[in-house]
Amino acid sequence: MSVCVRSQTLDEELSSEKLCTFTQHVGQHPHFWRSVDHLATTLPPQSDDALLTEIDASPAHPRFAHQGVAFGCDYNPEQWTPEVWREDVALMREAGVDLVAINVFGWSALQGPDGAFRFDELDEVVALLHENGIRVNLGTGTSSPPPWLTTRHPEILPVMDDGTTRYPGGRQAWCPSSPVFRRYALALVEAVAARYGAHPAVALWHVSNELGCHNAECHCAESTRAFRRWLQARYRTIDALNAAWGTSFWSQRYSDFDEILTPLRTVSTRNPGQVLDYRRFCSDEVLAHYRAERDVIRRHSDIPVTTNFMVTAHIDALDYWTWAPEMDVIANDHYLDSRLADPLAELAFTADLTRGLAGGEPWLLMEHSTGAVNWQPVNLAKAPGQMTRDSLSHVARGADAVCYFQWRASLQGSEKFHSALLPHAGTDSALWREVRELGALIGRLDEVAGTTVTADVAMLFSWESWWAADAENRPNHALGYLDQVHAMYAALRDLGHTVDVVRPGADLSRYRLVVVPGLHLVSDADARALDGAAATGTHVVVTFYSGIVDENDRVRPGGHPGAWRDLLGVRVEEFAPVLPGTTVTLDSGATATMWTERMSVTDAAVVARFADGPSAGLPAITRRTAGSAGTGDAWYVATLLEAPALRALLETAAAAAGVTAEPGAGRGVEVIRRHGDDRAYRFVINTTDRPVEIDAVGDDLVTQSRVTGTLVVPAGGVRVIREQPTEETA
Repeated sequence: MSVCVRSQTLDEELSSEKLCTFTQHVGQHPHFWRSVDHLATTLPPQSDDALLTEIDASPAHPRFAHQGVAFGCDYNPEQWTPEVWREDVALMREAGVDLVAINVFGWSALQGPDGAFRFDELDEVVALLHENGIRVNLGTGTSSPPPWLTTRHPEILPVMDDGTTRYPGGRQAWCPSSPVFRRYALALVEAVAARYGAHPAVALWHVSNELGCHNAECHCAESTRAFRRWLQARYRTIDALNAAWGTSFWSQRYSDFDEILTPLRTVSTRNPGQVLDYRRFCSDEVLAHYRAERDVIRRHSDIPVTTNFMVTAHIDALDYWTWAPEMDVIANDHYLDSRLADPLAELAFTADLTRGLAGGEPWLLMEHSTGAVNWQPVNLAKAPGQMTRDSLSHVARGADAVCYFQWRASLQGSEKFHSALLPHAGTDSALWREVRELGALIGRLDEVAGTTVTADVAMLFSWESWWAADAENRPNHALGYLDQVHAMYAALRDLGHTVDVVRPGADLSRYRLVVVPGLHLVSDADARALDGAAATGTHVVVTFYSGIVDENDRVRPGGHPGAWRDLLGVRVEEFAPVLPGTTVTLDSGATATMWTERMSVTDAAVVARFADGPSAGLPAITRRTAGSAGTGDAWYVATLLEAPALRALLETAAAAAGVTAEPGAGRGVEVIRRHGDDRAYRFVINTTDRPVEIDAVGDDLVTQSRVTGTLVVPAGGVRVIREQPTEETA
């Protein structure tokens, strides 16, 4: 059997008669040890660039097939004895767990320094899960190299921007550009995929784990060479690169690609164009590693392949808009972050963004927590019932799987105080009782699987803009991109609107209202997509610091916001931010913080002016009729409105756009609908400390009761109503 991978040299090696013999043996003998040291030692030189070149992916995207909404977890049997495995599987069945991720960190358990693979324990675990009707989300095991590999090949370790090496002892101690690491990793994937590719227990392939969480950036010599290759492919000529980066500034003009370094630590501010391209390169380089593992799997298996994204407020390493098309199904890890002003709003935002990455289709919540995590300054426990409410908030927004890290709380290691489905306290605990109740509830929600969410409101979001907006030497370092994004989303959530989060350049024709919070970087083509939507009657709200630079981080001259001056009918001459803690007042009585602008109006009505502060007397909020038929307003907001004022503005804009809130939704009460061809479900999520009542008719899947007019949702509770079919859903 010929196995194709990225390097022609390695392809020949993996296609050898030795590997065919290896594949046959492991297929015939479940406990067979077989050395594949030839795969790791008979390798092309580390500098073999062919290993990292792109190959064509399989065109088909197999769909994740699961009966109902999956309830699952990460499981690390290598931490436990076989006696505990059997106890665990029995308890999994008791809790209703039906999808389990294994071999996520299994490399050191599978392969020793002699290159031999031992599958007997993994075989036993897979068989045990299969016998008990639990499907397997099978990890490739490549997330963290074993100590023998980093000892033998220290050149695979990542290097920071100050030139220091990041050593083993944690996780993800590998450079994404390392051909040596890639060869060892693909040899492992080859062995695992050949063995389990057709196993009936396997429902999903789990490539690596949280790719780019710790090691997206590397500045070693191999990464530097890879960066240069990436730049040559992007720009073709050094003159084009110089023009894109503006290297005439500070005498940085390059005469050859070999002069270029990764953005190492410097004595002053680094070139922002260089940093932006490096962020793009890092995202692409880690994606190339994902593709390499995926493509090996696809030669052995037609089971869907994915990896767990980290769409969350504290991780910006990867541009998931470029990653999403490469996934057979979108999966995400999300953990509440107590450091945020509104963690529950951030949960809702990231779930909507994950649905956007899935193109509106259902997605998988691959990890979240039953309680406290272990990596925040103060790791807060969840209140009784919060685990259930938070889980269903994800389901309401399109998740067809609710999975946790992890099954059984570890007794040792860095995450021993991270919560789990089975806590240290065991089954005689309030948490375990809630886990069992949640498992039963998820089972009752099986009929929801496959339905989708629709929205009349869209928000534009971009990782590239996040990178550019939060770069060094920006006008206000106390204000970041997510501050605007989260404020805008929280206001829409408080108003009861369901929001689709989409990429710049997306088709906006079906939305009545599109909001654009602080989209600093936008290409001309993507800017025109918003212009086109506005011209046909879509209402838009654009906030400050948007449309300032193009895709090369080059400022559009002539006044801000350069990409949308004509659309908005305004011209900003100067940014005038204010110090943290400073409040500015508008003549409407609204208050704002952090930012003002010195702006003139060219073709718009002034809705409010600054009453004080550095821009006193100048426009703060404007409105222009943008549609060709006199429909469609284009709003511009030149300051960071405080929450009441932002809600009021968006309420006005939504009303003008004909967007109505979900009945019963409002501050602290979320109402989201999922629809299918012949059914509809209404999720009501109460995050307040008091019961709420809303009008509803249908069957409550949570309490298994009939609702005939008034639905009471307890404080901190959630209800899911199967609504009566209507002409729209029948």
